[in-house]
Amino acid sequence: MAQYPTEPLKCWPKAKELRNKFYENYKQAHEKGGIRCMGSAWALDAVTMGLGRDVYWITGEPYGASCAFDSPLSADFLTAAENFGFSRDLCSYMRNYWGSIIVGKYAFGGPLPKADFAYTQHICCSHGKWYQNACELEGGDVPLYVIDVGVGACPPFEPEMYKHRVKYVADQMLDSIEWMEKITGRTYNDELFFEACWNDMRLTHTWAKICMLNRAVPAPLDEKSIYSLYVFAALQKSSAAFAEFYEELLEEVEDRVKRGIAAVENEQARVMTDTQPPWGFLKIYRYLETWGLVSIGSLYTFGLEGMWVYDEDRNDLRPRPMPPEKPKSREEACRMLADWHLSKPEYQHFYSPEYKTEMMDAIAKNWRCDAIIMHYNRGCEGLSVGIAENRLGLLERGNKVMTYEGNMGDETEFDLPSTETRFDIFLESLGLKKQEA
Repeated sequence: MAQYPTEPLKCWPKAKELRNKFYENYKQAHEKGGIRCMGSAWALDAVTMGLGRDVYWITGEPYGASCAFDSPLSADFLTAAENFGFSRDLCSYMRNYWGSIIVGKYAFGGPLPKADFAYTQHICCSHGKWYQNACELEGGDVPLYVIDVGVGACPPFEPEMYKHRVKYVADQMLDSIEWMEKITGRTYNDELFFEACWNDMRLTHTWAKICMLNRAVPAPLDEKSIYSLYVFAALQKSSAAFAEFYEELLEEVEDRVKRGIAAVENEQARVMTDTQPPWGFLKIYRYLETWGLVSIGSLYTFGLEGMWVYDEDRNDLRPRPMPPEKPKSREEACRMLADWHLSKPEYQHFYSPEYKTEMMDAIAKNWRCDAIIMHYNRGCEGLSVGIAENRLGLLERGNKVMTYEGNMGDETEFDLPSTETRFDIFLESLGLKKQEA
């Protein structure tokens, strides 16, 4: 039952081209005379770009998700990691990543390229150890630098000591620059760092503005599509090409809103989710559409890389404004980048479940969601911590909440038929009816 006009995004071909080029550049880095760096999607990758425009990145979480999407490949990698001795209850992204190294296979074709160094951050219980083991698995001669960002929540949650927290993270970045010069033999270029820092902030600012547009009815984007778009910020936030792509995407989504173009033509109701989906089973979002349901996004897709602030009443979220001008010194750039990233929404709930509950409630109400679907995700300890408390807190705030169990990166821990049955029961309780094909 079509209710709204719909059409594919015009930017899809460019999105595919940019993503493929990113992974191909990592593979061909040495042929280009460049260097390879591996680290978390949350790493402060802008700092490494002062080494030159030929620093090519691979970030573990998007790579692990790509592995998980390819079920046979993921099965090989997960089995290899388990046979090596890594426990199955560890992060499934991490196990896919380690398995890729152990098997020696690159998810995008050919043998896995070896990193020249690792540069990451540590907030989740896995991050630092993830790359310590990765460096050892890649031969034991890959240098590693880890920046501790587990310093406490930012305002408005914990305003006290915040300036000291920013300084603590910024000082680590400054120290890391000297370390990178030593291990690469390159002279650091501050101007390239300033440029990368600015790209990081404009990219994450623009992504938040794109997410704001999904308040429209009908929603111009659905969550399954959003997963293919948010990933550029997770691949490399400091990329000028990715920042420019988001600015083009913003214009296209604005146009879709003006023309009433829907992501789901039969939109009858709206939900949001909380964290990573089971990547091997993204068809569950298409199943929701048979009920006339659109998922407008999640705290994860909005806040993993998008930057936000609360309004004065602390009831609504807005894109964090850009700084007035680019940094002019190495110290200023490190302070700006530290302050910008410590305000990341997905950092805050590592300190208290209440912070996540408050942010999710703000999204649910202001993006006009009829319900919330939560994934009890056994594949990610960090983003699932406190999830039962989140459910209770959201119910207390008047939200309708459904949960299901699974694993973002290990399909053996997800039961599709039983999950669809849970959806059926919950959606019927919302007064929805499954629509005929």
